[in-house]
Amino acid sequence: MPDNDLFSQDAPELIRPLADRMRPRTLDQFLGQAHIVGEGKPLRMAIESDRLHSLIFWGPPGTGKTTLASLIAHHSGAQFLSLSAVLSGVKDIRAAVDKAREAQRQDGRKTVLFIDEVHRFNKAQQDAFLPHVEDGTVLFIGATTENPSFELNNALLSRARTYVLKSLSPDDLERIIDQALGDSVHGLGKRGLQLEPELRQLLAEAADGDARRALNLLEIAADLSTGAEIGRSAVEEVVGGNLRRFDKGGDAFYDQISALHKSVRGSAPDASLYWFARMIDGGCDPLYIARRVVRMASEDIGNADPRALSIALNAWETQERLGSPEGELAIAQAVLYLACAPKSNAVYTAYKAVMQDIQESGTHEIPVHLRNAPTRLMKELGYGRAYRYAHDEPDAYAAGENYFPETLPAKRYYYPVERGLEIKIAEKLERLRALDRQAKSGK
Repeated sequence: MPDNDLFSQDAPELIRPLADRMRPRTLDQFLGQAHIVGEGKPLRMAIESDRLHSLIFWGPPGTGKTTLASLIAHHSGAQFLSLSAVLSGVKDIRAAVDKAREAQRQDGRKTVLFIDEVHRFNKAQQDAFLPHVEDGTVLFIGATTENPSFELNNALLSRARTYVLKSLSPDDLERIIDQALGDSVHGLGKRGLQLEPELRQLLAEAADGDARRALNLLEIAADLSTGAEIGRSAVEEVVGGNLRRFDKGGDAFYDQISALHKSVRGSAPDASLYWFARMIDGGCDPLYIARRVVRMASEDIGNADPRALSIALNAWETQERLGSPEGELAIAQAVLYLACAPKSNAVYTAYKAVMQDIQESGTHEIPVHLRNAPTRLMKELGYGRAYRYAHDEPDAYAAGENYFPETLPAKRYYYPVERGLEIKIAEKLERLRALDRQAKSGK
């Protein structure tokens, strides 16, 4: 179990990756996250005044979660114990707690217990260290890339304050690259390497808000260079094909599909196409997007333009039959069509309303006149006897007929909107309701 300070690793300096060697050693060296560790911000004040509390860092990879946890322990003189939720279990938690108790008994030293990827702990594992957080044996710091509200239990959330970390800006990443190039002790300074501003910017953009990725790309580019300058060919080779952050199955995944759906719903074709391309570029399965586009066609367009559903289904089928890139182009076509189509959620709203009524009400009998009568017994029981065949009625409409269960009052669920084809649908339904009223009044 790793228990030594991140700033005093046993491995020789040059063997450790550049990203590890360049970890900030003081808060003043820490770049980014000014909204929580800038001057006068709550977390910085708590660190500087040594009034620490258990906390959770939630943010994308490479934004400083582990480094901040170590800085907190380092600043307060606490023992720093680190566990990875991927590799650890209850036994490791108990061992860490024993170590914390020993440090407390020997010299009263506090212990910071850092749990990386804490969202991967199950409920039993999370419960295992709760009592020790409660009694102050350890100061708990968890790091997660997933939404704590969904991944951590309420007992843990109530004992820890959550801080949201943001992706680093390109400017922050360029400053980190400059620090690594100029640092002769921990970085690449002894090699005297030069990097053109344009190429530094290219590395920063390729890192996509991730400091660790920026330094990893820099280190590889430096190793590929033979002279005193990191050349364009080396930089382009390391950033070529570099995928933007997508985080399949994580928050970034659902945030991006949400952005796509909301852009389509908002009739913003260009933004819709942008988010679709972002997801494809990030490695999302096109068939997943195709399925969601079909959902959008029914939920947000519906009968305002029924062609939207057909186009979405055709795009899905094209992706299945042809694959990439032809299929992705068909999905892009569907996304743009849906974004430009007239919008209606009348079908979606009606479906939700009727499902709620069905779930809340009892099982109502099917009216006898609506039942089939394939056997003599059913005919003798009157099944279908009073049924009015609509095609035999004027205008193929049985005015005044009831199609609901007899024990359930007729209710209106579907309200077409004044957009697209639903304008015509609304007009027709109003004419039919007028015929119903006329039939019931006997006029």
